[in-house]
Amino acid sequence: MAYLNQYLILLSSLFKSKESVAIAFAIAAYLSFSLLDSIQKNLIIYFAAFQLLFIKYIFTLSLSLIEAIRKRNSKFYVTRNIKLQLLRCMLSILESGFFVLAFRYLSLADAHTIGASTPIIVVIFSILFLKEKVSPKIWVAIFIGFLGVLVIMRPGLSVFDTKSLIPLAAAFFLGLYQVVTRKVSELDQNETSLFYNGITGISLMGFLCIFYWKPISIEFMPFFIGIGFFYSLAVYLQIIALSKAGASVVQPFHYTLIFWAIIFGYLFYNDIPDLFTILGGIIIASSGIYILKNN
Repeated sequence: MAYLNQYLILLSSLFKSKESVAIAFAIAAYLSFSLLDSIQKNLIIYFAAFQLLFIKYIFTLSLSLIEAIRKRNSKFYVTRNIKLQLLRCMLSILESGFFVLAFRYLSLADAHTIGASTPIIVVIFSILFLKEKVSPKIWVAIFIGFLGVLVIMRPGLSVFDTKSLIPLAAAFFLGLYQVVTRKVSELDQNETSLFYNGITGISLMGFLCIFYWKPISIEFMPFFIGIGFFYSLAVYLQIIALSKAGASVVQPFHYTLIFWAIIFGYLFYNDIPDLFTILGGIIIASSGIYILKNN
């Protein structure tokens, strides 16, 4: 643990502002999410989503305990707003579940490109729940981003696949989750949020796994360890990023998921995104970055 503490201190010293540190953690988080998704896409073929989520939350809970010990926080389980924490945990389960399910039917690039509408959704939720004022230019950018989603999904055409609605639902819940996470970070320590993620996920997924559990053979064991490790790491890095800077600073780096998804999708599954996916991704990313820079 001493080495981890020294590493975090060294990493922080490389950046002059909290925003810069937040960006570094955000980039690392989204890389971890991409590696996680590359593994999940293989496992979801053989195992139920509930089982994958259950394993991921076991690792999340373990990491929260490790961090509590490292920080000598004996009251890591105490939250200042239990309702907000539980809401955040339910949103985390929903967005995680929908994304895992999306990888069963779609390529990594397609799922993440549609999911890249998350930053736009974050802005919309900020308007609805935080009563933030938005200029006409931002509304135009939101509309253009929505057009980018339509370019990828192509509703009304013969190529339209209803399965593409799955990552769109995931993006919806992820957007709301990030707004709530930012609010919770003002009240609780990072390891506290991680703890509630783990304990809530284990409780709910553990019950559902009773009906869907399949024995894990030795050949799949490294994959399950991989998803547990990368998920808990990614969630924690994201919590740290959102605790050090607002969503408007962190969100633009969400688009690195598209970049990693294309690379890992090609390397591991020989998936090559079509022209509509690339074009739609460019439109969504451009509008999202514009929104977050001018909001």
